Amino acid sequence: MIKANDPNRKSWVPVPEGSDFPIQNIPFGAFRTPRGEEVIGTRIGDTAIDLKAISRTGALAGTGVESNVFEEKNLNGFLKLNKKAWRAVRDRLAELFDEANKGEWAEALKDSLYPVDQIAMTMPVVVGDYTDFYSSRQHATNVGTMFRDPDNALLPNWLHIPVGYHGRASSIILSETPIHRPKGQQLPADADKPVFGPCKLLDFELEMAFITGQGKPLGDSITTAEAEDYIFGLALFNDWSARDIQKWEYVPLGPFLAKNFASSISPWIVTLDALDPFRIPGEKQEPEVLDYLKFEGNKTFDVNLKVSIENDAFKAHPICHSNFKYMYWNMAQQLAHHTVNGCNINAGDMLASGTISGNNPEEYGSMLELSWKGTKPLQMPDGSERKFIQDGDTVIMEGYCEKDGVRIGFGNVKTQVLPAK
Repeated sequence: MIKANDPNRKSWVPVPEGSDFPIQNIPFGAFRTPRGEEVIGTRIGDTAIDLKAISRTGALAGTGVESNVFEEKNLNGFLKLNKKAWRAVRDRLAELFDEANKGEWAEALKDSLYPVDQIAMTMPVVVGDYTDFYSSRQHATNVGTMFRDPDNALLPNWLHIPVGYHGRASSIILSETPIHRPKGQQLPADADKPVFGPCKLLDFELEMAFITGQGKPLGDSITTAEAEDYIFGLALFNDWSARDIQKWEYVPLGPFLAKNFASSISPWIVTLDALDPFRIPGEKQEPEVLDYLKFEGNKTFDVNLKVSIENDAFKAHPICHSNFKYMYWNMAQQLAHHTVNGCNINAGDMLASGTISGNNPEEYGSMLELSWKGTKPLQMPDGSERKFIQDGDTVIMEGYCEKDGVRIGFGNVKTQVLPAK
């Protein structure tokens, strides 16, 4: 067992009932302290923990990680280490904050603790490169059914490779950062010339993203057996999409302006180690995949996901309940495919799952599917309808795992849509 995952462990830091962040989680992120100092840290309950302050007490010396790593403003330096170092730090933090060690450490570590409502979260990593996959079979089937032929909803390559595209890293933003409705060219129905203006069909995409450590040199590949050694952890991910702009531009080279205006992530990265107890088998893959995509063991995780909309007229209203388990292609396969041609990955790179849709309509992970291209509007609590996201709406995504009395959560990613500039 990974030491930090001990389900019987309790913390001397208070943890509210139902919290996403018990001592068994120990996620990693970055924040600005009340004094304005930018640090990396972790969280237990409603308490943020400054790793620089802890390191300066000498409490992390036994992990073998150089203290200068904890002096940085983001996690990139930490990610350049390896899985052994990541695990050692997380295990040590669990030990320091175990209630059995309160007498030894509570006084020494008190200056590293802040109530979460007194800090401001900052980007946990500097994202060097970003890749978005298209790995939910139901989502791909739904989109293919709407825009092509239901009998040929999946393109011929879809069951053979994890389809993906290279996205824009600079516009990945943190939860609570509002976005403006994007503008671009669209081709109205029955028109033969495009028009320019604000997007009319703004959509969210329910995704999860994994953050990588330092990969192999250019020219080398990462196998499915090795992949999890290079995956640090996961965050919730909203890959915003301008459907009308996308429909006009995506042939022949794929998404561009419809995607590059914003993608939103949750601030705490939950490690692969913390998710280990929640492994499950993935969907059966037929036809059989090529050898480099074959894998052993459970590479999928049981993560409950929810999407809500709120605005000034009503509080958060759930519109979708899905699960990460619906991914057809798992992260190990995605990373192996990404690097099989010798492509290198770097610490802090982000790879997103693609929209996560289950088999039932309430499990569809986008407004495009939930409203079925606008033909089945969703009813809101104030009597209004939603075909797509409106100005003033805030989209909230939440996720958590739960098993044997232990809940490991991601918090949320929350983004308000403002009018086009």
